Amino acid sequence: MNSPIEFYWIRHGPTHCQSLYGWTDVPVDLSDQSTINWLNSNLPHDALILSSDLTRAKLTADAIEGKRNRLPNSKQLREFNFGDWEGKSYDEIYQYDQKLAEEFWNNPGCSSPPNGESWNDLLHRVNECLFQLINANPSKNFILVAHFGVILSQIQQANGTPMHQIISQPINNFSITKITLNYPHWSLEYANKLPELTFS
Repeated sequence: MNSPIEFYWIRHGPTHCQSLYGWTDVPVDLSDQSTINWLNSNLPHDALILSSDLTRAKLTADAIEGKRNRLPNSKQLREFNFGDWEGKSYDEIYQYDQKLAEEFWNNPGCSSPPNGESWNDLLHRVNECLFQLINANPSKNFILVAHFGVILSQIQQANGTPMHQIISQPINNFSITKITLNYPHWSLEYANKLPELTFS
């Protein structure tokens, strides 16, 4: 790995769901064509594009694919598996098990929802996916359409910021987060870039 590798992380379009829907396959709203056009024009045209295998990510990737080379959708890029918390609101989760919910959100790491996965589990599977991509596609840059938790895990890795602090970082739908790997060092170039609005 001699030259830096650029990863452009895109959060899928809005779903309008009010509950946790990590691995639940929900529809996506792609009616905001002006933002989709902005997104497409602000991404490199020679990067490889791939997405999570969930519909909300797949269809968002379809909308910005254009003439870019598309790689197979990846289950490894899915959102958190919230297990028994899937489909529940935050209030319902806290009523279900307040201690576990507080530990998961306020001190993330090894704790996980019942039959779900931890933040560390998520980071491991996403990193495994990235290094498989790099090895299979040397000297290429990537556009990855994924999810809130997936993108946060990569920001945390690049910044070295404790996860309990990074969880407050906004990642809006259709936003771009750019992370560069200059092996073995990760660096965050910018996060949550949107038309006329950037959080970093």
